[in-house]
Amino acid sequence: MHQQKIFITKTDYQRLQNLLLSDFTQAIGNKPYLSGLHAELAVAHIVESEQIPADIVTMNSTVRLRDLETDELETYTLVYPQDANIKEGKLSILTPIGTAILGYRIGDQLRSRALAGGSKIRVEEILFQPERSGLTI
Repeated sequence: MHQQKIFITKTDYQRLQNLLLSDFTQAIGNKPYLSGLHAELAVAHIVESEQIPADIVTMNSTVRLRDLETDELETYTLVYPQDANIKEGKLSILTPIGTAILGYRIGDQLRSRALAGGSKIRVEEILFQPERSGLTI
């Protein structure tokens, strides 16, 4: 995964900061993807919900990702840990892929250690973004 400047809504930023300080996250320990989330939040461009571009992955967005090695498509909704359910396609922000895609744009490519061999993935499409729909979840 390479680091790039990402966009995060003010609401998501505050919720994610609280999550990182929670007993739940502290119990997980110092995982590389948590360190990555800390680093991303530290340099993220924080904007009001109504100012977030429509092509940015935000919390509760439903996104289609393409594995560039296998050309396989997967669809996930990026959620907070308490809402995660991989069988329903609800991917926790605390998973390596969840942390990796937050704040990225349609067309952005990144390498994920969570995929076999550190495959490259591309944000192919955002099927739903709450801010684009005028919702704050």
